[in-house]
Amino acid sequence: MSCPRQGGVILRRMYEWVGFGAALLTTIAFVPQLYRVYQLKSAHDVSYLTYMILCTGVFLWLVYGILLNDLPLILANAITLVIALGILVLKIKYERQR
Repeated sequence: MSCPRQGGVILRRMYEWVGFGAALLTTIAFVPQLYRVYQLKSAHDVSYLTYMILCTGVFLWLVYGILLNDLPLILANAITLVIALGILVLKIKYERQR
């Protein structure tokens, strides 16, 4: 990541906090869906295709973050992947119970 030379360390820290903020918000966005699926014991309205594409994309973002050694990317995408896979697992589980 390149930062302008003026106040380089401070700007870099600001960039990292923006990254952490974005990571936090996009990651927690999936928590209500996971909670709802768990509470209702149903994922009827959840699309397999959408979540499979999402999981693949998030996995690739995780790999990208690892390659760049970018902590916000790594943390956000690792947590998001766990949550999205959790939703898929619950969908499979609850549909088999039907």
